[in-house]
Amino acid sequence: MTMPNPTRIVRALAGVAGILILGLSVGAATAQVEMSGPEIGEGADGSQPVFVMPRSGPFTPETVAIPNARIIAAWSGSGHADSSAEAFRHWDADGEIEPACSVCHSSIGFRSFHGLDGSAPGVPESPVPVGGVVDCETCHNPNLGTVTEITLASGVVHPVQGVEAACVTCHGGREAGIDVAAATEGLPDDEPSGDLRFLNPHYFLGAAMNLGSYGGLGYEYPGKTYSGRFLHARPVATCNSCHDPHTLKISEQTCLTCHFTGDPEDIRIARVSFDGSGDTTKGIHDDIVANGDRLLAMMKDYAAEVVGTPMVYNGDRYPYFFADANGDGVGDEAEGRAVAYNAWTPRLLKATFNWKAVSADPGAFAHNAPYALELLYDSMEDLAGPLGVDMDELDLIR
Repeated sequence: MTMPNPTRIVRALAGVAGILILGLSVGAATAQVEMSGPEIGEGADGSQPVFVMPRSGPFTPETVAIPNARIIAAWSGSGHADSSAEAFRHWDADGEIEPACSVCHSSIGFRSFHGLDGSAPGVPESPVPVGGVVDCETCHNPNLGTVTEITLASGVVHPVQGVEAACVTCHGGREAGIDVAAATEGLPDDEPSGDLRFLNPHYFLGAAMNLGSYGGLGYEYPGKTYSGRFLHARPVATCNSCHDPHTLKISEQTCLTCHFTGDPEDIRIARVSFDGSGDTTKGIHDDIVANGDRLLAMMKDYAAEVVGTPMVYNGDRYPYFFADANGDGVGDEAEGRAVAYNAWTPRLLKATFNWKAVSADPGAFAHNAPYALELLYDSMEDLAGPLGVDMDELDLIR
């Protein structure tokens, strides 16, 4: 067998290397022409180029541009993106979200409700998978602008524009004053009824609270007049006028346009004290909190003294109001489960609904302070009679 000549092998390899080097040089030059010429994906004559060399690295994560990165980061820190929140985890054990609940607790349900996914508008026909949040497409869906009105829990059909449709859909409540009126109609004011149960207006009711009596959120006592929609001065016109749409935080600069402080809870325009304290230096927020606390105390007194069945409140456990037969301030339990309060009278249910409607909106002081104060005052006044409380001595203002 003849052995190959080493010299010839070396010469052959050198020739191949030369060809490769020449090819790379030509390729690099061609790539430079392509990169400095037409857009990537388009040749000089509009056709596809032979190839395009990518920009050289090395790359690090912080140098890679992500479209809308700041907006996404802002949203990711908001309640709308908090996938660990009860608002999105409540149905984990079931593995699916009830159709009615999915409208606001799942982006899939929201889009289905408004027909943004191509389906017929309305409550989804079947449960929705768990695991969703209020994602980008909930508010940025290109067809959201086709939604021009929202039917509130009160039955009022309210006109909306743009992203306001999303806000009003999910912050308008689930039950309203008309539901309380219907449930208590014809029943004696101070007699417990087995037909009554706690009615929950739901949570974060900013949209309904802002609309006041026009929106019909609270139970409005006959013979009383109530404030309508709370209209801020310019530049406040919509939810997004005050709330950053992604972080959901309040813009202090917006407040400072008209007010002397950027802290919303310190803002006060009224020169009278609504809570009887006489202090008009604190924000109107504090008056609402004080009157809410007073109403809750009167509700408990009424349950114990008039109904004869004490009641306790637990804001961390639905349905929030529980029986306390021995009056020790601790809710009763039966078979390891809390006993829901079941001695509702029409008078107690009306006051409780209004208290919950106001307290369920942490921004009630800004959304519609007059309406919130009116609901609280009238509820206290209604309980005062059977409790023997003199409203004049409380020195409250409606």
